[in-house]
Amino acid sequence: MAVKIRLRRMGSKKNPFYRIVVADSRAPRDGKFIEEIGIYNPLTEPITFKVDNEKANDWISKGAKPTDTVNRLFNNHGVYSSTEEVKPEVETTEETEA
Repeated sequence: MAVKIRLRRMGSKKNPFYRIVVADSRAPRDGKFIEEIGIYNPLTEPITFKVDNEKANDWISKGAKPTDTVNRLFNNHGVYSSTEEVKPEVETTEETEA
């Protein structure tokens, strides 16, 4: 099953807001979804964008692909930066037998 992270349109006519959801790629835009992980409202000043970074990164690590719009929103709001963990450098010491 191909899983996408995408926007689900909500709200009334000419007054949209969006929920960021994880859904099967075959499901319709506003149809069945697996999990809601955030909201996006482009009409407020400033723009409202709230997302659960842990859930988003967890789904991405499981293979979910964000759509182009969601990918841009994640980059602009630093969702991906929380995945970059500093890994300690491991020094390898090789003992030679003489």
